[in-house]
Order: sequence, then C-alpha cells, then structure tokens
Amino acid sequence: MCGIAGYIGVTPRTHLEIDSALLSMRNRGPNHAGYQNYTFDNHSLDLLHTRLSILDLDERSNQPFKDDQHCLIYNGEIYNYIEVRDKLRHLGWTFHTSGDTEVLFKALKQWGTEAMQYLNGMWAFAFYHIKEHKLWLCRDRFGEKPLYLRRSEKDLTFASEIKAIEALRSEKEVINQNQLLRYMVLGYKSLYKNNDTYFKNITEIPKAHLIEIDAERNLTTLCYWKPNLNVIDMNYEDSVAGFKDKLIKSVKTRMRTDVPLAFCLSGGVDSTSLASIAAKELNMTIQTYSIIDGDPRYNESDNIQATIDDLNCQNTMIHLNQQENHLNSLSKLIEYHDSPVATITYYIHSLLIREVAKDGIKVSISGTAADELVTGYYDHFLCFLHEMKSHPDYSKHLDAWRDYILPIIRNPLLQNPNLYADNNNFRDHIYFKQDVFASYLNVPFSEVFTETNYHPSILRNRMLNELFHEATPVILHEDDLNCMFHSVENRSPFLDHELMEFAYQIPQEHLMKDGRAKMILRDAVKDILNDQVRLDRRKRGFNAAIHSLIDFQSKENKEFILDQSSIYDLVSRDMIEKAMKEKELPNSFSKFLFYFISSKLFLDSRS
Repeated sequence: MCGIAGYIGVTPRTHLEIDSALLSMRNRGPNHAGYQNYTFDNHSLDLLHTRLSILDLDERSNQPFKDDQHCLIYNGEIYNYIEVRDKLRHLGWTFHTSGDTEVLFKALKQWGTEAMQYLNGMWAFAFYHIKEHKLWLCRDRFGEKPLYLRRSEKDLTFASEIKAIEALRSEKEVINQNQLLRYMVLGYKSLYKNNDTYFKNITEIPKAHLIEIDAERNLTTLCYWKPNLNVIDMNYEDSVAGFKDKLIKSVKTRMRTDVPLAFCLSGGVDSTSLASIAAKELNMTIQTYSIIDGDPRYNESDNIQATIDDLNCQNTMIHLNQQENHLNSLSKLIEYHDSPVATITYYIHSLLIREVAKDGIKVSISGTAADELVTGYYDHFLCFLHEMKSHPDYSKHLDAWRDYILPIIRNPLLQNPNLYADNNNFRDHIYFKQDVFASYLNVPFSEVFTETNYHPSILRNRMLNELFHEATPVILHEDDLNCMFHSVENRSPFLDHELMEFAYQIPQEHLMKDGRAKMILRDAVKDILNDQVRLDRRKRGFNAAIHSLIDFQSKENKEFILDQSSIYDLVSRDMIEKAMKEKELPNSFSKFLFYFISSKLFLDSRS
C-alpha cells in the first residue's frame, strides 16, 4: 500500500514541487519516498512513489522499480503474487526480491496488457515504456485503489490523492459545487453515478481499465475485465460448497503479509465470517477491533462478544462518547480526505483504524461487499419476493418476511411486500426525501435517479449497481483514505473477482431462506461462525447515531456549526439551526445533518 503520482508536460516540475508532492503522500508511504524523471520530445515525465512496506520490507523493493526499458510505480497488493511468480519462473524469469512489486513489473513485461488476467488483487499503477515514450495507467477490477487524473492543454497529472496533484501543479483545484449539492440532497449513493468528483477538472481512472498515454499525451482506453454474470444450473449444496471454497481461498491469500494485521469486527455476519475463517480454518491467532455505540439501535456488543468468546481472540472495543471533540477530529479527517466524509459510518471507522494504528497494526481486514455478492439490504428482500412470485416456496418466503423482516424495517417505503410487483421501477427509497432536503438549499438542485442495466434479474441488477456505482465505490474511497491517514492498508476478501463471479452464477432462489439474507454465506460458514451471529436476521454493520458523537445543545458545538462559512451560500442557516434543536431526529434527517456538517467542514478546509 503506497502513494503514486506523476506528471507529463512541456514545463518540467521543480524540485520544490516534487518534494511537496512526495510530502503530501507521506501518510500513504512513510517508509520510503522516491522519484524518477525522463525527458523526451520537449516533454518531461516525473514518476513519484511513497512506500508503506507490507511485503518484502527490504529496500530492494523500493520504488520506482525500473530497468533500462521500463519503470513502475505501484500502489496495492497482488495477493496471488506467489502463484504468478511461479508461472513467470517457468517462463525463464528470475527474481531478486520476495515481494509482489517485482512480480507485477515482470508480469507486465511478459504479458503486456494481458497481465491483469493473471492478477488477483488491488492496484493502481503507472508503467512507463522508456523507449516508446508510452505510459500505462491502470486500476484494479473493483477500484479498491484510487487514481485521479487531471488533464490540460499543456500537461497531464495523476496521483493517488488530490493533494498530490495540487502539489505537482502548484495550484488549488476548483470545487465542483454540483457534486457537493448532489451529496447533500441525494446522499452518498449518488456520488458514483457519473464521472464527477468534488473538483471540476479532476476525474478518476475507471476501475477495471488501463489507459495508454502516448508521447503526444493522447489517451487510449482498454477495459480489461467484465464479469461473467451468467446464472448456471446449480443446486443449493453445490452453491454453498463452491462459495465456501472460494471465500476461504480469498481470505487465505489476503493473510499474506510481513507485518501485523487485524480484523475490523462488527456484530454482522460479514466481518465475523472472515475473522472466524482466519481463526478456525487457517488456525491464526487474530486481533480484532470493534466500535461500540451506547444507542440501542446501533449497539452490537452482544454479537461482538459472542464472536470474541467463540474465537478466544484479542479484542479492542472503542466506545463512542461525546467527550472527544468529534467535530475537530472530523475536520482533520476531511482535510486529509480532500472531500466530505461520506457518512457517519466512515467517520467512526476512522476512529477504529486510529486504534489499530496505535497498536502497530499495518493491515486491516474488512467485510466490504458481501451484501452486493449474496444479498443483504432490506430492499433485496422485496426484489427477491418479486422474483419468487411463481416459485413453489413463495408463500413461505412471504410469511418469513412478514414475521421476521417487516418488524425491523424503519423505512416506510420498504414495508410493502408487493412493492416491485406494483411498480417494477420503484427506486424512491434510494434518494429518500430528496425533495425535503432540497428545500434546505438556497440554490435549486434536483436529479433523476438512474441505474445501469447489467442483469435481467431485478435483484441482481440492484446488487450490481450497488457494487459498481452506489455503495461499494464509496466504501472503498472512504476505507482507503481512513486507513492511509493512519498508514494502514485495508484488505477486503469479499472483493475477489473469482468469488464475485461464482456468486453471480448461483441461482437467485438460493440467496434467501427463512427470512434471512446471505443464506449462501451463512451456510458456507456453518460450524465456523457462531450461530448467534450466523443466524441473526437483523442488518448489522459499523454505524452510530449522530447524537452519540455530537451534543447539539452545547454552545461550543452550536457556534462551531453555525459560524461564518461559504456553506451558507448553499444551505439555509435557519433550517440547520432548527434541525439541531431536535433531540430525536428520524434516521434520514440524521444522515442529512451529517452530510451538511461534513460539507461545511470540507468547504471551510478549502478556504
């Protein structure tokens, strides 16, 4: 896990700009910083790298990693680097390091743009062909590792973080006000519906893409992976067995590290499954970290304790309270993010990672994307019921939903079991109350919900939109920055392309049973995960109430939130002040209030 940045242009970068960019990425790579310069046809090319040492801690694996033909800067991990290295050795390659950087370097030399087909991992890299003056920029299949791009008539700049682009250009980027309004009104699920970022002239290299930049700075784009989404005829037992096999394999390869690692442990089935596999199937002694909120709506201590007792693992519990100055901590985090923190979940995740880093842990394991592989959200139940209408077990599924799920659904829009039979295109719950939140603005904003058509199944299409546009990209963005703020690498075993493609081969009818989502996962970890967590129907995960963190009756907090700020050019101060006076806010309004505070702190950090 590292930081990368680069510049191609007719005006060479100064040593001050290079040093400033490297310094801006120090959190991403505290163990080494380096850069390489090339010149060609009146152009200057700079490749910058800061290293967080995870595999092969020796300086021989420092970057830029180069020979007389190529130069590589790389952020991420190739989890199957041992297997890829063996393939390359059979082809005659020799190796002088024991990590994954040299493996990636020689895989690209051997297979060119076909190399990604052999790789299982997360990455953002720049690979320069010295003689051809050709540069490749590439991101992993799911976009776990960030790579931002800034183009102008005179130059092209790229980096892992916005602040490195600004440092290389010696220029502050202009905020994209439309993205900020989109976030406040529509929420985090709207942020990756298009190619916008929080800055007008900044885009991201698309996930699963490689971009080739020639000597004239012309761009050619290659999509190197599209998932196989074909459902096959598979019985339930084979579905569970296949999923279990691939999940254990994914966890095993993600345990490869030369530094200490730990698990982020919530009360839900996702993170607890990963920790249980590591402890029981891989016989690892594991460390876990958990967030505890005193609000009973979010308190998961009973399930967390059940897992701790079952695994006999070391656990650190972080209890949320109002004693810490959370507005100040959030402000510092937002300044590092160069963007609002998307939801309160990701703020409390940063508190957890802070404790992980204090204990010298360098790798964290999270349960991201299980919901998008094998179901998990409450609207998935309604999509499932719609698809099971003609199935012999439909009445059983309906009765289980009424008995177990309906009583715990807070969103009134999702309390109708015939929702998708009545209206197949219903998506109002995703941008819930957008008209109300738009009324808080001083400027007009509205946007129609859209989704990409990936799959004929309404359930699978919902999950794929969440995986590629709505939920997972936001989580990955926040996880990366939260972890990099504390120089910790995050790994997500559910984001394994072989596991993902297998999950989408499983017939939809196997995904839910007895009022439980994720039945494939639950049964895959039977006799591995304790049954208290494994059979819990309630949707669990890292979350908290905003009142658990911020006392809105505090004079100091009121003044902090309501003081002079450019945010009040966009949002009504009177309506925010009124919302802060409410002791109990509906969940949707609590989210909006956090969106507002996060946006305000972002704008204040840029002024």
